[in-house]
Amino acid sequence: MTAPVVLTIVSESTSSPRIEAFKAPVGTRDVLPPESARWQRLIADFAAQVGRAGYGLVQSPMFEEIGVFNRMGEGTDVVRKEMYDFLDKGDRHLALRPEGTASVARAYIQHRPATPWKVWYAAPNFRYERPQAGRFRQHHQLGLEALGSLDPDLDVEVISLLWDFYASIGLRQVELVLNSMGTAEDRRRYINDIRSWLVGRIGDLDPADAEKVEAHPMRVLDSKRPTTIAAIVDAPRITDRLSDEAMVRFERVQAGLVSLGVPFRLEPRLVRGLDYYTHTTFEFVSSALDAAQSTIGGGGRYDGLVESLGGPATPGIGFGSGVERVLLTCDAEGVFDAVEQRVDVYVIDTAGGDAGRDLSVELRRAGIAAERSFDGRSMKSQMKSADKSGAALVLIIGGDESESGTVTIRDLRGDTGQETVDRVAVVAVVATRLS
Repeated sequence: MTAPVVLTIVSESTSSPRIEAFKAPVGTRDVLPPESARWQRLIADFAAQVGRAGYGLVQSPMFEEIGVFNRMGEGTDVVRKEMYDFLDKGDRHLALRPEGTASVARAYIQHRPATPWKVWYAAPNFRYERPQAGRFRQHHQLGLEALGSLDPDLDVEVISLLWDFYASIGLRQVELVLNSMGTAEDRRRYINDIRSWLVGRIGDLDPADAEKVEAHPMRVLDSKRPTTIAAIVDAPRITDRLSDEAMVRFERVQAGLVSLGVPFRLEPRLVRGLDYYTHTTFEFVSSALDAAQSTIGGGGRYDGLVESLGGPATPGIGFGSGVERVLLTCDAEGVFDAVEQRVDVYVIDTAGGDAGRDLSVELRRAGIAAERSFDGRSMKSQMKSADKSGAALVLIIGGDESESGTVTIRDLRGDTGQETVDRVAVVAVVATRLS
């Protein structure tokens, strides 16, 4: 048998081929320190706010069977063209989560927790849409859902929690916009009315909205296109067609908000973009942002969603608020600034590094934030790093300290100078000086 021939190709170039560096995909971004610490603080503040009202954290999968999200409405842009959907290796049709409510409803159906089931989440969502200020193809949402109660006072609780959260982080230029979609029957009746009204004015609408009139007329009311907005100024209002049951309920919600000191503006054209909403719908808009990006949070009641996903008839209400959009609003108002992380102590070791390594860990185990240098850097270089770290104290272990079993403590912020203490006592001394 003839031996195989192996060909080796040698490049005549003396330099390696240039490898183009990867970047984050379009519509996504990296969140780096210190900005990431701001994110942590925002989520922690939200968790504390809603936790006091009995809401617990829920973590749902990043992807679901596509049918879970199709129930949001076949005519919505989210379902028609914005979802990231794919077939996995088992030929299952899945989609990355475009919003949080449907996944929580699916989890409720699967696990059947006791009601009212009150949960919150902080999670990434994915939509293939044009990136804009505060909105990315991978965006992050704070959300809350309450399932199992029809009580309009629960609507008041949910709305007031989001209002109070915005206030707690310093936002003041925020307005609550409120409407009611009525019962499912009210909604169906109104859809027929508004379709007939729009058909008579279809030539006045933006062409992109005119396409929606027959199959999804309420989408036209949600349009942000100037031509359409001007054409529907006199459109029939759903609040003029609410049943007595729906009107009594809506009045209870309004009275509750007034009692809690939560101001609002009624907006009959607020229908929200997804098909599952009934009764209360709401948005929070910021006057500190451009109109196109002014909505920073919103939600409503969705009493038919669980049933449409195959579960028992279960009322629900919730909201979502984009982390990126909220922080953009904070920037516009000059509140909730990023706070650079600082350490309490910086350990400098010029005697080999072992003592600095061990002492740093010992300090952290005692609850003291401690940082150190690596790579055997000089005393001067390590002192520069200590200054940049913002540490209050520097612990120095040089040759003399290593031989004598001591550590020199130098105060970088006050006027106490420095002292040398036994190695075994240094953690207790540091704790006392930082207290």
